Amino acid sequence: MAPQLEVQLIAVIIAAACALPGVFLVLRRMAMLSDAISHTVLLGIVLGYLASNSLSSPLLFAGAVAMGVITVWLVEMVSGSRLVREDAAIGLVFPALFSLAVLLISRYAGNTHLDADSVLLGELAFAPFDRIELWGLDLPRALIFGSGALALNTILLMLFYKELKLATFDPALAATLGFAPTIIHYGLMTCVSLTAVTAFDAVGSILVIALMVAPPATAYLLTDRLPRMIGLSVAIGALSALSGYWLARLFDVSIAGAMATMAGIGFGAAWLLAPQRGIIAQALQHRSRREQFAVQMLALHLLNHEGAGDAGIECHPRHLIEELRWQPAFANAIVRRAEQSGLVQRQGDVLCLTEAGRALARAASVQ
Repeated sequence: MAPQLEVQLIAVIIAAACALPGVFLVLRRMAMLSDAISHTVLLGIVLGYLASNSLSSPLLFAGAVAMGVITVWLVEMVSGSRLVREDAAIGLVFPALFSLAVLLISRYAGNTHLDADSVLLGELAFAPFDRIELWGLDLPRALIFGSGALALNTILLMLFYKELKLATFDPALAATLGFAPTIIHYGLMTCVSLTAVTAFDAVGSILVIALMVAPPATAYLLTDRLPRMIGLSVAIGALSALSGYWLARLFDVSIAGAMATMAGIGFGAAWLLAPQRGIIAQALQHRSRREQFAVQMLALHLLNHEGAGDAGIECHPRHLIEELRWQPAFANAIVRRAEQSGLVQRQGDVLCLTEAGRALARAASVQ
């Protein structure tokens, strides 16, 4: 397989692996914990290296995963004191642990291939050159580890989907039914930590954060159904990885940076254009509700003055500008909408309600 195809395959698999736990981080409003975990695992790697004096020791992997869980525990302990909010707790814990890792590297591991830049940025272009043989096949290490993380996340999601869903949307009910939401929470955080550790060697922690947060956040704007959100998150993550790779080739820039940029562009497009939750859709919905309320106000006004001696004045379109304090263009637009909806008709220069208009006005008056 050509190196460029291997790079794209690694990126797609890692994007899918990150998207699965990322969905539940976004739904639980804990997205920034992925940022904290992807940085603090460096401390676990350093401690594992200092304990084993080997970069190939499994202690590095185990220490990194454990440090991710410890990070979550420390954040919850600090925020649980109610002295600071959770976002402040994250901002206190992960810089402290990450900076401690940097100090240990500079003091005890300065001559090894272990540094903060490689963890933060990664380099996907070099991933195909770090290979191992598995079942007679010569494959990139990142591809094998990324596939393992994706498979594990998929299996766990299938096994504990009901528990995760219930603990995410109604933790009190989950506890009542005996689902142990605390165990589910720490299990999810362990998956996040394991995925981050598996991925950052190839793509760096910055891209791990982008792929774990941006695709699920984009999918959240596009659907209200959890299964569809999971599928969209995986698809958007894969699309971000592929488009980012070709963007990087086109402009000769960082692959990880281009992928993170495409993930951000995807979210920005959904933020603006999503059918229900997008900025444009919300603005149109607000305008529609405002016009609907104005039509009700017009119907009530006409009903109150219907048959009265001052109806010739009060029910004149020009009087709406004075009585209801509407701008002329807005008043004319509301009258046109009411006429097109069959609620109002003109009799000379005076507006009169139809039967449908009277029904709307009476319904609005009792709300």
